[in-house]
Amino acid sequence: MLKALTRPLNEDLSALARFLRQRGVVHRIAEERGEQVVWVVDEASAQIVRSLYEQGMDALPQSGGDPRPPSPAAQFWRQAHRLIPVTLGVLVITAVVALLTSMGSDVRQVVMFTFTPLEPSGYLAEQPDMSQWWRLITPIFLHFGIMHLAFNALWYWELGRRIEMRSGGLWLLGLTLLIGLVSNTAQWLWSGNSSLFGGLSGVLYGLLGYCWLYQKLAPNVFFDLPRGVIIMMLAWLVLCMTGLITLLGFGAIANAAHVSGLVTGCLTGAAAGALQRQRQVQ
Repeated sequence: MLKALTRPLNEDLSALARFLRQRGVVHRIAEERGEQVVWVVDEASAQIVRSLYEQGMDALPQSGGDPRPPSPAAQFWRQAHRLIPVTLGVLVITAVVALLTSMGSDVRQVVMFTFTPLEPSGYLAEQPDMSQWWRLITPIFLHFGIMHLAFNALWYWELGRRIEMRSGGLWLLGLTLLIGLVSNTAQWLWSGNSSLFGGLSGVLYGLLGYCWLYQKLAPNVFFDLPRGVIIMMLAWLVLCMTGLITLLGFGAIANAAHVSGLVTGCLTGAAAGALQRQRQVQ
């Protein structure tokens, strides 16, 4: 999203917000560093906000227009394909792969997305085939069961859209590919060259770490995750590493993917947050 307007906290922007809602302009007014900041989705909307503000609050009509303006949620879903295309795209690909592989139960389809290809002997190769470079990423789309898929999809929706609305789709795509590459490779190495693993969870821990460290250095409304969420996710990571979850029959856990994803996300979040903080100081 783009910063359209910055005003003091004691200034009343309710008339502007009401007028923007009536006209269906997606926006958010947040308090940041002792100021009110009006965020919008694109430069065209930003120009509308600035133009309206320059006209003066008193010049804005107090009524009229659509008597029942769309709710913020309705406005968001109406423009979701423009606001968060990468988030939606990753979720759609994940759903398609889940259908193709029958939730990971159709082995003939699963081997199309594993880290290493299938050999003529009928076993997965021990080493990656660089001519099939996409396999370095595709395991993130594999899921083994409806709960595995639902949990990861919900968290990617929550974390992915925050990053995309703050930093843009290309940034989220780059993070997803980088963290996916690192977490898949780490899991393959840790598991003794076994390539039968999958899931978005390594990427999710990376996005969590990115938001967490970025927020520590350059606070903003998009990455402000509840502390309880971060504690819960880290506690789940530690619990999985103890092996208890596997012993209880919930299946093997890709701990190396989780840890490496988290570390990668924390490092990139710290770097990006430090750069943003430096810009704010200047």
